[in-house]
Amino acid sequence: MNILLLGSGGREHALAWKIAASPLVEKLYCAPGNAGIAREAEIVSLDMSDHAAVIAFCNTNKIALVVVGPEAPLCDGLVDALTAAGIKAFGPTRDAARLEGSKGFTKDLCRANAIPTAAYERFTSAGPAKDYIHTQGAPIVVKADGLAAGKGVTVATTVEEACAAVDALFDEDATAQIVVEEFLSGEEASFFVLCDGKHAMPLASAQDHKRAFDGDKGPNTGGMGAYSPAPIVTPDIVARVMETIIHPTLHAMEAMGAPYKGVLYAGLILTTEGPKLIEYNVRFGDPECQVLMLRLMSDLVPALIASCDGVLANFDLRWYPDAALTVVMAAKGYPGPYAKGGFIDNLDDAGALEGVEIFHAGTTSDKGRVIAAGGRVLDVCATGKTIAEAQTRAYAAVDAIRWPGGFCRRDIGARAV
Repeated sequence: MNILLLGSGGREHALAWKIAASPLVEKLYCAPGNAGIAREAEIVSLDMSDHAAVIAFCNTNKIALVVVGPEAPLCDGLVDALTAAGIKAFGPTRDAARLEGSKGFTKDLCRANAIPTAAYERFTSAGPAKDYIHTQGAPIVVKADGLAAGKGVTVATTVEEACAAVDALFDEDATAQIVVEEFLSGEEASFFVLCDGKHAMPLASAQDHKRAFDGDKGPNTGGMGAYSPAPIVTPDIVARVMETIIHPTLHAMEAMGAPYKGVLYAGLILTTEGPKLIEYNVRFGDPECQVLMLRLMSDLVPALIASCDGVLANFDLRWYPDAALTVVMAAKGYPGPYAKGGFIDNLDDAGALEGVEIFHAGTTSDKGRVIAAGGRVLDVCATGKTIAEAQTRAYAAVDAIRWPGGFCRRDIGARAV
């Protein structure tokens, strides 16, 4: 079968790497791709927002399955357009993708269905939001309602910081909606399930590191590293999350006529009262996808098809027992302003180290040399018998890469180790 993968980040490189290994795949295309994905797939020029062009490409190239990586085209209804054209697509519809596209929608769904989450209120102007913050006190969390690439959240330690975050969001967009919610204490974890509209199958657990700098300092980012499995996600936690969060969400989405198909990523916090939902994402996490794909023993493609076809009830996946860890190498300045264009050398030698796999997140190439072309640029991954061994191998590879314009955290996996 021919498959089209949409996206250009490290998540998509990991998916391309895993999909290309399937014996079911005759031809894998990717748009827009990156320098690493080009080793796994034929890169094609397609604008994901041009639904007609994507459909025309699928028809011309006999595409049997489209895998949509990022959240923006899902929230834009690309899966709806492909499905209407008779093309199988992995991912939720526009209505189902509201679970990520609107934090307010998800919070309201949680409230209506007794799904454990932080107390909150929604606001469409700054004044009432700041009044609420003054009443509640700090610490408190301020979130943009819509898509923000993992960076539209301020965990404010003072009332003044929270009010400044509110002003910043409304200064950027006067018509914005925001959510202000209770600060919850506990350890965070990433919880992934494959869904087919009615059924959900949990995947391996993972934890990521959102802050830019060591010790969880600095601004939030799209993710600076991750590891799997997450020791804190015990079988009991899995059962509780499925019962109190995932299943009620799927039932609610089906009841409102928007059954959820695809991968559902629940950002959790494990509190003294049990697991609570921080927020949903409607796609694989990045960089969690990278460690999940390294640990997945089974062929990914049949699982994606089973999700599309609504037949996950009797499906299963097998996982390698080894741990996996990824370190994100980002351009200096990220998540703020950063420079593009620097050369990255010695990737082949770094990737040849035992247990190491390097996924590209923001790269291009020129005459065989890899060039940094984004904020998060490389995902340096490794497997090992333990998280500590995977960590040691990943950082050995990081140290072998020559890229003066890059930086990374040096403590990925420290909580587990």
